[in-house]
Amino acid sequence: MANNAELIKQCEQAAKVWLGPSFDEETRKEVQAMLDNEDKSALIDAFYQNLEFGTGGLRGIMGAGTNRMNKYIVGMATQGFANYILKAFPGKQCAVVVGHDCRNNGRLFAETVANIFSANGIKVYLFESLRPTPEISFAIRQLGCQAGVNVTASHNPREYNGYKAYWDDGAQVLAPHDKGIIDEVNKVTIDDVKFEGDKDLIIPIGGEMDWDYIQAVKEAMVDQEVILRQKDLNIVYSPMHGTGRVIIPMALRSWGFQNIHVVPEQMVIDGNFPTVVSPNPENAEAMTLGMKLGTKLNADLVIASDPDADRLAIVCRNPKGEWEILNGNQTCMMFSWYIIANKKKLGQLKGNEFLVKTIVTTEVIAEIAKKNGVELRDCYTGFKWIANEIRISEGVKKYIGGGEESFGFLPFDKVRDKDSPASICLICEIAAWARDNGKTLYDLLMDIYAEYGFSREVTINVVRPGKTGADEIKQMMSDFRSNPPQQLGGSKVVLWKDYKTLEARHADGTVEKLNMPDTSNVLQWFCEDGTKVSVRPSGTEPKIKFYTEVKDPSFKCAGCYERCMAAAEKKIAAIKKDLKLE
Repeated sequence: MANNAELIKQCEQAAKVWLGPSFDEETRKEVQAMLDNEDKSALIDAFYQNLEFGTGGLRGIMGAGTNRMNKYIVGMATQGFANYILKAFPGKQCAVVVGHDCRNNGRLFAETVANIFSANGIKVYLFESLRPTPEISFAIRQLGCQAGVNVTASHNPREYNGYKAYWDDGAQVLAPHDKGIIDEVNKVTIDDVKFEGDKDLIIPIGGEMDWDYIQAVKEAMVDQEVILRQKDLNIVYSPMHGTGRVIIPMALRSWGFQNIHVVPEQMVIDGNFPTVVSPNPENAEAMTLGMKLGTKLNADLVIASDPDADRLAIVCRNPKGEWEILNGNQTCMMFSWYIIANKKKLGQLKGNEFLVKTIVTTEVIAEIAKKNGVELRDCYTGFKWIANEIRISEGVKKYIGGGEESFGFLPFDKVRDKDSPASICLICEIAAWARDNGKTLYDLLMDIYAEYGFSREVTINVVRPGKTGADEIKQMMSDFRSNPPQQLGGSKVVLWKDYKTLEARHADGTVEKLNMPDTSNVLQWFCEDGTKVSVRPSGTEPKIKFYTEVKDPSFKCAGCYERCMAAAEKKIAAIKKDLKLE
């Protein structure tokens, strides 16, 4: 109780600072209401810590407080970022790109960011209205800017907003810049922030950049001839109330597709996301309206992008004519197979190409690359790491694709983040190729399993909000390190990897160093039967994630799918029990 009393006292002291003249009347009223409330839970959640400017920027629930997304936290982050940019490029007229998605307060935060950068003498290319995350990345490269900011919380629930920081290669910041920016942000107080912008340094951009971006997206096309033969592919698309609503149908038409239908209810720009519980393409519920329209129009496939249009979801028909939602591992696997197989068939592979996947993504992709003689690289979760692989090999080796299990893929190198416009165009090309060969996307998936091996991947999210939740997640990781599992789902663990210490320990006691560019708070366990379990706290949400992958070598054809899926689900349930997640 004493500890709780001390915490309340600390939060009250922090909150009283927000009653000062540096904050507007609306903010002061919200803070005063928290102070006056006998229930101090809201006060604690809003002030128990500073919303951390991490390696990817900021993300949090909107509202007043040091642990919330608001114009003051955004302002201090931007002032620190501006200070770092000016130190990193001394004597240069620096420029940045600023964009935002459809979320509530998105335009307010973006204009706040633009004003602060310009007040510090930095030229700002400000998108005139909401735009996809990948277009922000593209614009940084296209305009030769030193950095960029996108105001977005991606697929998080409606209460959230966020702030993604980009560097001059169009990728989210990595070392040493990430730590340098964080250091500068942590030095800033509210009185240091230059909120009054220089309008002469703020340049609106829009349509011309859209055109350049759409032309660049066409570079992801593998086989235009198959699109011309199947241009009437029946496509249903939803932007999930977000930024893909104009760009993606336009990009599809630029590739040659002519039979595109949109989900009208979800074409409405709305940061409250009224038609879904959460605008996350990983959630089947979010695809309900799209599938309903797809059934009505007898569509070949249903596709969607999340609010900032970096992730995509794909729904295809199974042999019974029912809709089957593909998971992120399956889509990543399908992209990888198609790019390799058809570039090889068309003579587009020269022998210096490489693919990238994250360490938590399915190992079937490794088999596809290995059997076809294409280099595959593993990296940490997050597209900044995939972008890093592109950067270090630029001009030496050719990047042909990269993705992660969380519904993100990048099929070309003009962008350095997840790109749903390009990926959606490419999956429609893959569907056209399948139809051209008398198949569906589902049939193609079964063919890939039959040739390269079946696996079932399920991500288990354990949500623990607030300070107590953060402490619990920290303790869970500590317990797993001190007492790692010896068996999972009835199979012996034979390899333990800890990316925090960069050590891999084998069952025979041998230890080897993991060759990674940095450390990360991730654990992985590999079993005799091919099972892989990865554990990591989310960097953007109050949850710890368990990525499970189980194999079944008995898969021979599509008729095995339901049996293998049922066996895999049984094994994953046993793994959950072993890890005490039930």
